[in-house]
Amino acid sequence: MELTRPMERYVVHWGEMGARWGVNRSVAQIHALLYLSARPLTAEEIADTLSIARSNVSTSLKELQGWGLASMVHVLGDRRDHFETEKDVWKIALTIVEQRKQREIDPTLGTLAQCVEEAKADPATPRDAAERMNAVLEFLGTTSLWYDQVKTLPPPVLMKLVKLGAKVARFVGLKRG
Repeated sequence: MELTRPMERYVVHWGEMGARWGVNRSVAQIHALLYLSARPLTAEEIADTLSIARSNVSTSLKELQGWGLASMVHVLGDRRDHFETEKDVWKIALTIVEQRKQREIDPTLGTLAQCVEEAKADPATPRDAAERMNAVLEFLGTTSLWYDQVKTLPPPVLMKLVKLGAKVARFVGLKRG
């Protein structure tokens, strides 16, 4: 696949951003390449385009598949595996958020709930420390509940909600300022 200069800059930058978000640079670059590609790509095409080792591509594709961000497809007349990714930005974002929630937030909620219960039962734990742990538990629990409700909204509704921004505060009766 031939990349134009803007496409190349996009892929390279997406790799850099992925690294900042805790994602392997190659994984992020491959996702960006698949996102920009008009057609499914083979692992060989990905390796050649990005100048990375075929083994790295294979490992990265498995990780993307594990995250639900890439899928294998077959192309008529070609026995090789081809890979593609979702092109809808909202679906990609929701997939990433859902995976992060399952891998990071959900286990944390369980551990925090145990910590809060133990802190309440432990007379040596200062009450203010127990209250702060409980505040984090309530915050993450509320955020998780909000996400579970919002993820069912159609992307056009989500876009409208996001564009409302601070207007939501007026809607729920809060005054700015």
